[in-house]
Amino acid sequence: MSPLTTQRPSLDPTQARFREFIGKVGSGEHTSTGLTREEAREAMDLMLLGHASDAQVGAFLIAHRIRRPAPLELTGMLDSYRNHGPVLHTPGQRALCFNVPYDGRTRTAPLLPLVALVLAAQGLPVVMHGGGPMPVKYGVTLAELFAALDIEWRDLELPAIQERLTTHGLALTHQPCHFPLAERLLPVRDAIGKRPPVASLELLWTPHQGDHLLISGFVHPPTESRAWEALAAAGEHDVLTAKGLEGSTDLPTTRAGITARLIQGRTERILLHPRDHGITAEEVPWGDLHTWREQGLAALSGSGPLAEALAWNTAAYLWLGGQLDCLEAALNQARALLAARCGEGLRQRLASL
Repeated sequence: MSPLTTQRPSLDPTQARFREFIGKVGSGEHTSTGLTREEAREAMDLMLLGHASDAQVGAFLIAHRIRRPAPLELTGMLDSYRNHGPVLHTPGQRALCFNVPYDGRTRTAPLLPLVALVLAAQGLPVVMHGGGPMPVKYGVTLAELFAALDIEWRDLELPAIQERLTTHGLALTHQPCHFPLAERLLPVRDAIGKRPPVASLELLWTPHQGDHLLISGFVHPPTESRAWEALAAAGEHDVLTAKGLEGSTDLPTTRAGITARLIQGRTERILLHPRDHGITAEEVPWGDLHTWREQGLAALSGSGPLAEALAWNTAAYLWLGGQLDCLEAALNQARALLAARCGEGLRQRLASL
C-alpha cells in the first residue's frame, strides 16, 4: 500500500445500515427525506439492541430533534417500544394509562401518584411508567414519589407488578428494572443535552396492552398534533392529551385545563375551568420529598394544600374515564372518596406488601 493511501475504517453491516438512517434524517431541510414507519422501527431496534454506536445514536437523536420527527416516524419508533418493552394486562377491565415526562418535575408539586391511588381505589385500573432521575431536568420521578409514600416499585420483578395491577388496580414500570434496553440510551441522551425524540416517545408508549384510555401530557401544540397522528396510525383509538403542569397530566387549578379527546380519528377539544366548579387553590411549589410526603398524606385524607387540586384532578379523570356523566357529579364523588380516605387505604395496603 502506498504511504499516501488512507485506509477507510469499515463499519459492520448493522452500523452501515444505521448510517443510512442518519443520512435520511440529517441531510438538511431541503434534502432530508425522513424515514418510513418501517425504517423508523428498524432504527429504534438498532439503538435499543446496541447495534448502533454511541456516536451514531447521538448523531441520529440530535438530528432528529432539530428536524422534528414526522408522526409516522414516531409511530415506527413506538412499534419498536411495543415489541421490546414490558407488557401488562387488565383482562376484562379498561385501564387508564398515564404518560408523563420521564425527566420529572422541578417547579410544582406532583399529583399523579395521589390521583392514581384514589382512582385505583375506586376500581379504575391505572398503569404508569417512568425511570430514574434523567436528563435534561433531573426532576423528581414517579418512583421516588411513590417510595416517599412507602410504595416501592423499583425492586419488583415484572410478574409482581402485574400481580399488583391485577389485585389492587395499580402499576408502575421502572425503566432501569423493566426496560433495560431503553435505559442504555441514557448516557447519550445526557451527552447531547436536549430532549431527543425518545422523550416524545415516552409520552406515546404504554406497557399496557388491551382496552384502555391513553392519557398523554404535552407542553407545545405541535407536539400534541404530532401525537394525535402518531397514535392514530398506531391503532390507539381512545386518547386524551392534556396540557398539564410541566408537561405532565396534572391539570392546573389556576387556569383552564386544556385537553383534547381523540376517539376513532375524531378530535374534540375539552376545556376544564376549575373556578366554574369552585376550585380556587393556587399551584403548590415543589419543595422536597419529605414536604411532599406530608402534603400528599394530608391530601389523601381531604386536607392540606394539595387537597383541592387532588379533588379536581380525580374528578376530571373520573369523568373523562367514563365513570360519571358530568364533571360536577365527579367532583362530588372525588370529595367523598377523599373524605372516606379511600386512597390512603390503598396506600397502606400497598405499603404493607
